[in-house]
Amino acid sequence: MIFKGIFLIFLCCIGLGASELSASENKEIIYIGVLSHRGDEVTQKIWSPTAQYLTETLNSYKFIIKPLDFDEIDSAVNKEKVDFLLVNSGIYVDLEVRFRISRIVTLNNRIDDIPLNVFGGVIFARKERNDINDISSIAGKRFMAVDETSLGGFQMAWRKINKEGLNPYKDFLSTSFAGTHDEVVMAVKYGLADVGTVRTGILETMALKGDINLDEFKIIFPVSDDGFPYLHSTSLYPEWPFSKLSHTSNDLAQKVALALLKMSNIHALESRHQVAGWTIPISYQSVHELFKELKLSPYEQYGRFTLQDAIQRYWKGITMILFFVLMMTIMSTWIARLNNQLKKSKISLEHQHDLILNSVCDGIYGVDINGNCIFMNRSMRLNTGWEIEDFQSGNQHDLLHHTREDGSKHKKEECPVYLTFTDNQQRYIDDDIFWKKDGTSFPVEYSSTPMIDHKGFAIGSVVVFRDISERKRADEEKRRHQTEITHMARLNTMGEMASGIAHELNQPLTAIATNSFACIQLLESGEIKKDKLMDILDTIGLQAQHSGEIIKQLRQFVRKEQPERSIININDSVKDVLIFVDSEARKANVKIICNMDKSIPKVLAQPIQIEQVLLNLLKNSIEALQAVDKENRKLLITTEVAGDNAVIVSVEDNGPGIKKEVKEGLFDPFVTSKNNGLGLGLGLGLSISQGIIEAHHGKLYLHSGEKSGKSGTVFRFALPVVSKVDEMDKTVSAKNLVR
Repeated sequence: MIFKGIFLIFLCCIGLGASELSASENKEIIYIGVLSHRGDEVTQKIWSPTAQYLTETLNSYKFIIKPLDFDEIDSAVNKEKVDFLLVNSGIYVDLEVRFRISRIVTLNNRIDDIPLNVFGGVIFARKERNDINDISSIAGKRFMAVDETSLGGFQMAWRKINKEGLNPYKDFLSTSFAGTHDEVVMAVKYGLADVGTVRTGILETMALKGDINLDEFKIIFPVSDDGFPYLHSTSLYPEWPFSKLSHTSNDLAQKVALALLKMSNIHALESRHQVAGWTIPISYQSVHELFKELKLSPYEQYGRFTLQDAIQRYWKGITMILFFVLMMTIMSTWIARLNNQLKKSKISLEHQHDLILNSVCDGIYGVDINGNCIFMNRSMRLNTGWEIEDFQSGNQHDLLHHTREDGSKHKKEECPVYLTFTDNQQRYIDDDIFWKKDGTSFPVEYSSTPMIDHKGFAIGSVVVFRDISERKRADEEKRRHQTEITHMARLNTMGEMASGIAHELNQPLTAIATNSFACIQLLESGEIKKDKLMDILDTIGLQAQHSGEIIKQLRQFVRKEQPERSIININDSVKDVLIFVDSEARKANVKIICNMDKSIPKVLAQPIQIEQVLLNLLKNSIEALQAVDKENRKLLITTEVAGDNAVIVSVEDNGPGIKKEVKEGLFDPFVTSKNNGLGLGLGLGLSISQGIIEAHHGKLYLHSGEKSGKSGTVFRFALPVVSKVDEMDKTVSAKNLVR
């Protein structure tokens, strides 16, 4: 039973196979003749998928590719051995006239996903042939082409050579035909021919496959200005047409044409790497013109026909051409109308663009990647005096931005505008100068923003700038006013301390006077003791030196300080200030305690300004301690290091502290914690001190003892050490460049 079942299954399989074979045999066989310009094997490989696609789409027919050599095409068409024909445009034009074949679609080649329905011819030689540089130099050389009937492989090059006055059959040492494009390329490569010609795309395809290296060849009379992506030396002509023979039914031809036009990119890719599909049949008039010029079939007798003869013979072609021209005219009229509308829209947009640019008060101009100005607004012209025409003969950097404020040359590669379209980064510069047309400069702040195209690449920069002359003058006036206020604050401070300083000076002056009288008495008595006299004179000298130091510090403190800073030891500044407050502290029964770190690093500062801050803080503490019992009045001055970056100075007292409602605005001008509201500098002391410390890259802050449960007040300020100040200055400069 098992064997019977297996036998029945076997019979069923045979039956199914026979039915499929029968269905296949019932299909009508349709032959597609294809020009085998690269060999039969390559032709089958390229076009069999197309035949398979047509077979699957039109299931009543079976399509078979029939490769045809150049010399086989005439016979195959004449004897009706094929139903459809795919040949080059030249062969088609000849057969169209002689055998009435007609194109139904035109081939589209793919170049980087761009469909192209034109091609050309390329004339080439080996690169090392220095004796072959142009078409005129190929005379007397060995010339090889594909076939006499090959449009891209000979006839296009023939027309090009003919225009140069050369005849390939007379002016060359030899003219031979290899039969395929690949054979021509290899013949030139191995020196079997001096010059060769093939259709476009062959060299690139063989290079892509690794058969050749494009660097081995050079193109004779290359054409590169028509946008065609392949190397070529000739004009461009329409691609291969897919044609039906006269005996092929119109119904079948229509079905095949529709199927090919609907062929997807997937089927096209399966067919051939360079095939993008098919398009409606296009005009082959340019091929006709070529054949007429070269007197090729069917135009061997071209020129002897009358117009009537031409119409009678080519009425179908003329009708199609007229129809094509009519369609092109309609399309051209439509496109012209669209272009008209686009031009009007463009003019309107440009007008709006100009209105927007010219309504802005800031100067605006744009530059391309070569640094040339491409537009500017009205404010730019008014501020600089430059016109757009001035920049056409010179780079914007050379005219507008060539020299820095200090007179040094501003290198183009360091220009922020140039750097913007180099690295696609926006920049803001808050202080620079631009040069006017009259040779003067003015300060500006500006931003430079890259212009980006649709691919994301920078194509230039847009610069928006503002004249900051008024702002800089205002800043300078503000700095001058601040200096005056600071100076007046010091004078007020010294006014309040005058009595204490007078007392401080009175002591050494009294000692000097007393010792001077003692010296006079010793001299008058005649009892001169040298050692005693030396001691008295030494005392006088020390007291005089002490008085001089007090006067020197006083004069230095009250004068307007110079802006230069120097490297100082903060401990020395503390000691100098103590000279001023020592007398006042003793008078107020305040005990001053110093706890200074002797190994403290140096800072970069303006000494007088730092002393002013210290003096303000010490005086505030001494005045605050008036509310404490005389026995408990203490003031502690501490200097210490905060890591490796800063020095901290603390002024701490055990007074009543600062009221909570005063703390928030303590550093505001004209705010004071003193009961009478008329403290140091009318409440300007802490505000000025804070400004001084911040100008030194430091920070002044209140550190009250409330959190720790203690009364009193602690003011601290931090100053960066010398190395840290250098780093901060460099950082500020770098930020200005980045902005």
